Amino acid sequence: MKVTFATIATYFFRGLLITVPLAGTIYVVISFLEWMDSLLPFRTLGVGIIVILVSLTFIGYLTSLFIARSLFEWFERLLLRLPMVGLIYTSIKDLMAAFVGEEKKFSKSVLVKLNAENEIYRLGFITAEDLSLLKINNLVGVYFPHSYNISGNLYLVAAKNITPIDYDNSADLMKFIASGGVSELLVTENKDKEFGENLL
Repeated sequence: MKVTFATIATYFFRGLLITVPLAGTIYVVISFLEWMDSLLPFRTLGVGIIVILVSLTFIGYLTSLFIARSLFEWFERLLLRLPMVGLIYTSIKDLMAAFVGEEKKFSKSVLVKLNAENEIYRLGFITAEDLSLLKINNLVGVYFPHSYNISGNLYLVAAKNITPIDYDNSADLMKFIASGGVSELLVTENKDKEFGENLL
């Protein structure tokens, strides 16, 4: 069996999709339990250590079950039934899938006109093109990452105010935005237009 770099990369990203949502969910739940423990009028010595030991043992037990994909899908369905835990898990999983999943959400980079009078623009990524379930027409969802932060904003923007960018390296553009424009953009084969020409 010939193993290529693409195959290894596929396994790596698949591992991310499985591990990160689970680890993130466990981290949030443990943080919440520690916060609840801090609200007690007294400190119970050893509770934190017990929580960590039990959590590690629980993770080890779950890992031993991940022999077949069907077992993981069963555990995932179990997580989704738990109040709040299912919400946390799906949120983290969807975020990871947006970056490394088969249907990447941050692949359509655009330039959005925010202020027509002062000609103010902002770089972002289209993440939702069909908003019909929200009874919203003629608008698309555009995600704007914050500079020097891991968060961002989602705006519903009129399609006429969006200019597609002829730049095919979405990861590089995300880094450019997140760094506040400090990171340099790499030259791509498709980048053959000037900034002013893209706005016409």
